[in-house]
Amino acid sequence: MEKRSTYRWNPEDYSLHSKEQERWARELIAKLGLKGDERVLDLGCGDGKVTAEIARFLSDGSVLGIDSSPEMIEFAKSSFMDASKNLAFLCVDVREMGFTREFDLVFSNAALHWVKDHGPVLVRIKKALRPGGRVVLQMAGEGNAATVVQTVSEVIGREPWSPFFEGFTFPYGFYGPDQYRAMVEEAGLVVKRLELIPKQMVHKGREGLSGWVRTTWLPYIERVPMEQRDRFIEDIVSTYESSYPPREGVFHLDMMRLELEAFREARKAG
Repeated sequence: MEKRSTYRWNPEDYSLHSKEQERWARELIAKLGLKGDERVLDLGCGDGKVTAEIARFLSDGSVLGIDSSPEMIEFAKSSFMDASKNLAFLCVDVREMGFTREFDLVFSNAALHWVKDHGPVLVRIKKALRPGGRVVLQMAGEGNAATVVQTVSEVIGREPWSPFFEGFTFPYGFYGPDQYRAMVEEAGLVVKRLELIPKQMVHKGREGLSGWVRTTWLPYIERVPMEQRDRFIEDIVSTYESSYPPREGVFHLDMMRLELEAFREARKAG
């Protein structure tokens, strides 16, 4: 069984350094064609700002954001719950959720790549959907952040960091369309659209790049003792800069997002 996450998220810090993920989420929300009366589930809601954005489109519906991080859920509740009555948050791991035919739409942005095995998650997504319900997911896909992955792999392979990474394996689930389609269909969902979409992420200067690494590369950072983490992040950023220098003070990172639109078949007549 896949090991459950015990990462310690810093919601305030993440919120400051996740503007690109928020921009992609807004693009994805625009594709949903919400009518306003749907019951929506947001998987891996993080700090809650995307879930709150979805709630704005649901005048007669509601949205539930779930995340495995207690810190993120507490931040989301304190930041957004008072502003909307059709919005709720719950601390639960997507691999353990037990919803049954409750939602018209299951949504997720920039979150599910934290799970390596998506097969069981997709089965739970289908179970959570009402007949005829939709699923719209976007996550890191095959080839995502390849230059950063290469850089981090280089850094953890040398002293003084290599002893902390003995037995370490790549922690993310970066899937390609063919492999993912097979899992989606195996789960009993019908694929409408599935594609890899190239996107570019930008960070202003070393501070911006450091903030992103610090707040999102936790499987690596938390292997390093607390007192050495700043130096570890600095090593990653310096190594990356030496190979991929910023243009006019801005780092441009090539990303690949896997985007899925699928649905659960409606009940057959008769």
